[in-house]
Amino acid sequence: MNALNGIQPAEGSVSPHRIRLMPEVLSNKIAAGEVVQRPAAVVKELVENALDAEATRIEVRLQDSGKARILVQDNGVGMSAEDAVMGFKRHATSKIQTVDDLERLETLGFRGEALASIAAVAQVTIRTRRRDNDIGYLVEVHGGKVVRTEPCAMSPGTFVDARNLFYNVPARRNFLKTPATELKRAVMHFQALAISRPAVSFELYHNESRMYHLPAAVSEKEDDQLQERLLGLFKRRVEGDFIRVAQSTSYLSTFGFLGAACFGSKNRRDQFLFVNGRYVHSRLLGHAIASAYEGLLQEREYPFFALFMELDTSHVDVNVHPTKMEVKFDDERGVYSFVKAVCQRAIATGGLFPTIETAGAPITLPVSDLSGRAEENRGEWRSLTDRSPKRFDELTDLLYRPEPQTLTSAPDGDSRPSEHVKDTSLLWQLHDRYVFAQVRTGLLIVDQRAARERILYERSLRSIEAGSGASQQLLFPHTVELDPADFALVQEILPELSSLGFSIDNFGGHTIVMRGIPADVRQGREHEILGDLLRQYQENRSELKIIGRDNVAKSMARHGVGKGGERLSVEAMRMLIDQLFQCKCPYESPYGRATMIKVPFEELDARFMGKV
Repeated sequence: MNALNGIQPAEGSVSPHRIRLMPEVLSNKIAAGEVVQRPAAVVKELVENALDAEATRIEVRLQDSGKARILVQDNGVGMSAEDAVMGFKRHATSKIQTVDDLERLETLGFRGEALASIAAVAQVTIRTRRRDNDIGYLVEVHGGKVVRTEPCAMSPGTFVDARNLFYNVPARRNFLKTPATELKRAVMHFQALAISRPAVSFELYHNESRMYHLPAAVSEKEDDQLQERLLGLFKRRVEGDFIRVAQSTSYLSTFGFLGAACFGSKNRRDQFLFVNGRYVHSRLLGHAIASAYEGLLQEREYPFFALFMELDTSHVDVNVHPTKMEVKFDDERGVYSFVKAVCQRAIATGGLFPTIETAGAPITLPVSDLSGRAEENRGEWRSLTDRSPKRFDELTDLLYRPEPQTLTSAPDGDSRPSEHVKDTSLLWQLHDRYVFAQVRTGLLIVDQRAARERILYERSLRSIEAGSGASQQLLFPHTVELDPADFALVQEILPELSSLGFSIDNFGGHTIVMRGIPADVRQGREHEILGDLLRQYQENRSELKIIGRDNVAKSMARHGVGKGGERLSVEAMRMLIDQLFQCKCPYESPYGRATMIKVPFEELDARFMGKV
């Protein structure tokens, strides 16, 4: 009797819903799809195994970006004949015996299915010899089937030859990118693994042409070894291009190097993060490091870094994804704050910033001075904004009202700081990014993007709380097809979006029609603002744990201001400063970046007299 519906199948028939075990060859191919997605993954798995085998010399050779052939040779401890055969069995491992071992992984190539997965989709030959054996052993596997085993003569170590990747899975082979792209990804993994072990010699060849020759570092100190390796990999860099990072606590320690701001890149390719020696990806920590460069890089530029973190393995999970490239922490907020603070301190004290060349000695404004000044100012401003019912006029009086005071009255009779400077020449702009103002006590510098973020954030939050915001209708409604996740997110936060001024209708399926956008959105951003807002919202929620209305307002502030700088008229500069001081928290952006810095006369005089 059929247990699901009580219907007895006809005699001799086979139920189409019969559950059966997959053939081993098929299950191996499916497992291979999780671990071996492209040639770079094979390079990663094989080199990690070599490092775990205590190799001090590793050579990698690729043909046709790895699609035709991948050879990895090492001088590690090697394997016995029995282990060489067993290594191709699924779930075979020498490193995990209990569940506790899985929770405290301290090796790289711990996944037993790595060799089995590679051999399931390639023609693999492995030759290996233990150091205490006189002869080695050869195992050849095609598509998951052992076709040859025999003794062989060779030096101690292991040699793996993987040919014709995905030869038996043509659909997977067709999804590979261009040879240049696949080679770039393989090189990226090679670089990361070489950085992770500076004391190991690495070589990389492509189509018989040597791309890298990296001798083992000779320095004794760990950070000096790392710098040697970085200089060997990135030939155009010199020692002065890197700044050392080192900080330890009882819970977490980190060391490594950050790159100078002038070496910002348009992509994240030159970013290397290691957790307990393992090369990983973490958007959380990538964001923490990038935020330490706030204001120092151009829009959509990314800093170079090679950063190592060490913490108890019980506090980190590397089993998030089969490739072991993603990582999660049990205290993500704490780790984020620690990494950001460490990097900010290194940047502030590392001398990575340009100086202003003058006829005499150069004048340098290090970030430590700027950030310290911002903190001092925040204390003054907070004391006023928190308790004074007339905070706007008092802020103006404290900071930059010229003598005599010049204020105009708004139509409603309220006194507003709309005329802070009598002479319009006392306001000027630098590189379309900073507004300078002559103030009563010295010089005020306003970061116009951070200021706009603060203004737009508070305005957006008020609109959401009130349930209504100004909207500008689009001349031509804009149809947007979203992926299912983004469509679901729009439905989730639609009330907040409507309060901001978005006018959105469902068009069917996962398509929406945008008929209006918030009035604060700058021209030219109409067709991309929603997508940017959704991406920022997801990033805030997953990495910064910001939720609800605050997340929507902050996401709107981050992307509603647009990208890059903007030339401002004198009136626009004055309006920006007025609007900023009318905010509840004018001294920092919603993401914690200082909006302004005050440089008093005393500091300027001291600098020119050489007393600083």
